[in-house]
Formats: sequence, C-alpha cells, structure tokens
Amino acid sequence: MVLLSLCQSAFAVLHHIEPIIVLEQLGNSLFDTALQLVVKDRCANISDPGVSPEQSQQRAMADFFMNYNLIIRLVPILPALLLAKLSDRGWRRAPIVVPLGGYLLSRIVLLMVLLFRLPLQLMYGAAVLFGVSGGFCAFWPGVMTLVSLKSTATDRSKVMMRVELLYGAAGVVGSLVSGHLFLLYTVKLGQGVILLIVSSLIHLLILILSIVLLQVKQVPEESHLLSHNNDDEEEDYDAVNVPAAINKVNVVLLFAAAVLYDFAVGGAVEILGIFVLKEPLSWTATQVGYGNAAGCTIFLTSFLGVMLFRRCCSDVTLILIGMLSFTVGIYFMSLVTATYMFYLARLLNLFALIPIPTIRSLLSQQVQSSSYGTILTYLQLALKFAGLAYIPAFTKIYQGTLDWFPGFVFMLASVFTVLAMIPISVLGCRSPHRRRYKMIQGD
Repeated sequence: MVLLSLCQSAFAVLHHIEPIIVLEQLGNSLFDTALQLVVKDRCANISDPGVSPEQSQQRAMADFFMNYNLIIRLVPILPALLLAKLSDRGWRRAPIVVPLGGYLLSRIVLLMVLLFRLPLQLMYGAAVLFGVSGGFCAFWPGVMTLVSLKSTATDRSKVMMRVELLYGAAGVVGSLVSGHLFLLYTVKLGQGVILLIVSSLIHLLILILSIVLLQVKQVPEESHLLSHNNDDEEEDYDAVNVPAAINKVNVVLLFAAAVLYDFAVGGAVEILGIFVLKEPLSWTATQVGYGNAAGCTIFLTSFLGVMLFRRCCSDVTLILIGMLSFTVGIYFMSLVTATYMFYLARLLNLFALIPIPTIRSLLSQQVQSSSYGTILTYLQLALKFAGLAYIPAFTKIYQGTLDWFPGFVFMLASVFTVLAMIPISVLGCRSPHRRRYKMIQGD
C-alpha cells in the first residue's frame, strides 16, 4: 500500500514543470562540457604565423564560440515571439515542447560530428536548428510563465528562485560527472561519445514527458490578493496589488538594468570557458567539469540568499546585492593565475544569480496574467539582443589583450555591472515606501 502511494506521488510530480527543468539542465550541462572539449580538440593543431600555438588555439576557439553563440541568439527571435503569442492564447506548453525538440536535435548533431569525424562547422547548422525551435529564448520564458501562473505575486520571486535552485542543483550534478563521462570510451566509441549519448537520451525523455504528462495550473486571479492567512508574516500590500496601468518608466528601468547586467555576465562567461583552457590554468576534462559545477553552485547560494534577505530587504535591494556580488567576484577573476584563485573568485559570486529572476518577478507584477508570456519573452529577446553585442565585443577584446592582460575582459564586465546598478537604484528611489498591514481577526 505504501509502495502504491509512493508511485502515485511520483507520477503526480511528473505532471509539474520541475522534473523537466531538472532533467533539461542535467542533459544541458553534459552537452556544454562535451562541446567545450570537442572544440578544444579540433582547434589543437591550428597555428597562425607570428603567434604561439596556444594563442592560435585560443583565437580559433574564441572565433568558433562567437559565431556559434551569435547564431543561437539571432535565429530564435521570431520563433520565440510566435511561441509567446501561442502561449498567451492558451497554448502554454508550446514554448516548452518545441524548444525541447531543438535541444534534442542539436545534441544528436554533435554526436554525429564526434562519431563520424565530421567538420566542426556542422555545429553552426545545429545552432540554426536549435534557434528555429525557439531555443532557450522561448523555453525559459515558457517555464517562467508556468511558474508565474501557479504562484501568487507576493511569493513569485521566491518561487522563481526555487526554480533556479533546482536548475542549478541539476547543473552541479551534471557538471561534476560530465568530465568523467567524457573520458569514458571503448574501442569503437571514442572519448565524449558516451557522454553525448547520455545527454541525447535525457533530452529525448524530457521531450516525451513534456508532450504526454506536463500540465498547466493557474492560481485564480482573486487569490493574488487573498493568498496568505494570519499565520504568515506581514506582507507588502503594494507587491500583490497589480496596477491598472503599466508604469512604463519602471518597465524601461527594469529592462535597462537586465540588459546591462546580462551584457556583463554573458560577456564574462563567454570568455571564461576558454580562459581556463589556456596557461597558467590549462584545465583537463575533469577540471572543466568541476569548474562548470562551481558555476552552477551559484544557483544554490543565490536561492539561499533570497531566503535569507527577502524578509528584511525589498526586491530592489536583493537585485543590488546580487549585482555587487558579481562585480567583486568577476573583478577578482581578472587577476586569477591559479586554479584555487578561480574558486575563490567563484566564491565571491555567491549571489550573482539573484538579479535576473528578481527582475522577471517585478516585470510579471506589472501586467495581467494573460500577458505574462509576452512580457517575459520580450525581456528574453532583449537579453538576446544584448548577446549580439557582447559576444563579438568581448571576443575581439579578449583576442586583442591575450598578450598583455587576458583578464581585462573580466575587469570590463565589472564596470558594466556597476552601470547596471544605476537604473535599479533609480527604480528604488521611485518606488513608494513599504506599507505594512496586519490582518485583524474578527469575533
């Protein structure tokens, strides 16, 4: 009887978005490590006149990832908008199911490149397939739309960070094992093949789950104002009161802060993956996996940071704490010359993930539930356009500073993070002071 009850509970969990998020990030972390190491292997023998072999390899890798990531950010724009419109017209699962198909196809393409020694440039085609499906640009707003629908406005930032926690925990597990799986091989299967087979099977599983089992649940509109009983702590009335008209200035400030912060974070992460493969770090496959896992732990610490600070800090203050954390950590990263220093820099990035989910939460509170998908997709598209700027900019700056200061791009990222703090500070000054109310029980 107990076993039957546990099976029913486990089956009920599969109807929610959380298992899909966990499995998607698990498979994605395996793929990221595989792609990073396959590109390193294919660029190992490249040599340019007048520069060292290592610098030639770094420049070739930077060029590949620049082109690959530009395609991933440019192609999904129109498909993501179309999927967002379908979502707000009632097809809530469309922005999740369709991109998951693109995820699966792109993983299979890399597997074919490795198995049959096909040209690495074929991955540009995989990026196009991924983009046509909407990619992460459609998938993550779709996830956040479902999360917004089933949560109250008061608890939304906490619920969104809980999703980020699950996403990060899966990333830690996947990254820790990815380096070891990459090294597994047989006589017929070379290094990395087993890793990509596992990643592809995981993406096939979540595609089936999203089509067959995923359900959409929504909190009734009136419960946004009556969501807490008197056992809860005092809550901010303004936070749950959706305005009749959108405050366009606040929306612009939130978009500006998100774009500037994403410019800084995305530019730094874009270079970090190849920075650790050069001297003096010169990481192996296992170390790459551990380094990616260290990056994913930021999801966990950021969630704990939200739980710790949300009772005494407003959402604006939470965003500023996260931005400050990233500024200090990425500035220290520019001075890293040993592996232990890398992990110290990551330690300083404890709360770096807080800003973007909290900005999404604030944006969702500016509109009615029927427009969640659209506003969150517009934000994701704005971040994609930021990527079209920072990817070539940071890549070319990194290539130009390899000789004298490879960490210059990380110092530049810290400057842009400080700029991102300005519109958030203005938003904080514009926001009314919190008004606290206690529920008084009648006789």
